[in-house]
Amino acid sequence: MQRIAEEIEKLRLNNQLRIIPNIEAKLDGKIIVDGCEFVNFASNDYLGISTKSDLREEFLSKFNDRLFSSASARLLTGSSDDYSNLEKTVADLFNKDAALIFNTGYQANLGVITSLIDRNDVIFSDKLNHASIIDGIQLAKGDFFRYKHLDYDNLEKLLATKREQYGRALIVSESIFSMDGDLADINKLIELKNKYNCLLMIDEAHAFCASKYGLAGYTYKKDVDIVTATFGKAVGSFGAFCVSNKDIISYLVNKARSFIFSTSIPPINVAWSNWLLNDKKDYLLSQNLKLQNLISSVHRILKERNIVTPSVSHIIPVILGDNNRTIKISEKLKSLGYYIPAIRPPTVPEGTSRLRISLTADCSISDFENVLNNLN
Repeated sequence: MQRIAEEIEKLRLNNQLRIIPNIEAKLDGKIIVDGCEFVNFASNDYLGISTKSDLREEFLSKFNDRLFSSASARLLTGSSDDYSNLEKTVADLFNKDAALIFNTGYQANLGVITSLIDRNDVIFSDKLNHASIIDGIQLAKGDFFRYKHLDYDNLEKLLATKREQYGRALIVSESIFSMDGDLADINKLIELKNKYNCLLMIDEAHAFCASKYGLAGYTYKKDVDIVTATFGKAVGSFGAFCVSNKDIISYLVNKARSFIFSTSIPPINVAWSNWLLNDKKDYLLSQNLKLQNLISSVHRILKERNIVTPSVSHIIPVILGDNNRTIKISEKLKSLGYYIPAIRPPTVPEGTSRLRISLTADCSISDFENVLNNLN
């Protein structure tokens, strides 16, 4: 216990101690914390779906018979037509044969990677991939190599020298990276995966329904073997999924421990996700268009102000470096009515503490400009 207390104190002294915020309510584009209302620039609800009371009321008027608990894993009694219908919906969106619902994006990435990679296999992973991918890699029984972020020459060097030493090989990358908002070159990854006989896995968590390409993000060809994504961000729901060919999905049903040994997500959430992606598809697309227009305006302003950022998406990192400075500016913005929590190590590498501005369809360009005016 003494060591735990010492480590907590060390985190506090380094301004890295995390505390769960007291969030009392969420409104369209707003959040209420400790009795104060703020413009919410910290949400992953990119289309603003989760706070739309009219959508919620319409859904519940049609699906009020859905249970709030599955009470079991899918392979026992925790399944129904709602699950298979949603799996067909996302498989069709990505032009894939089949899909499998997981409880979270974390569990999806963990389940896929640990199932597919065994002893004598290998993983090649972008250095800035999400923690769920890193943990999946570390739990898998195979070897792994991390290539420099978006450096495909470095990836190819690793493939050229290491690939032939192993059986199955997996290349894994996010499409839109969660902390920098930059993009992977999917076509280059496809080229390398074909050249070196690998499987290619893309995590679409921050692109699904939020990218400029529409609901499914990039237009995926068969060359991308596996796609994972979440319903908990732009869809404003809960849960995650993997889409792939029928053999890989069947393999996951039999091998993915994070799927097999978890009580499945509530039927009410499954039905909500499927209803949004089908009956409310036009609404999602209209919200996506609002978001894309905002993104274009934001990046134009950043360019006009000569503000350099790796981002080309709705995730805008303002990298300040020092923990103390980052917290100070975050608190200043909070005093002005803007909620943008400081992101510090270990979420991001040492020396890259930042404000992660998350754009949603309910944000305004005037609020964004006011944030930029107060970054000193």
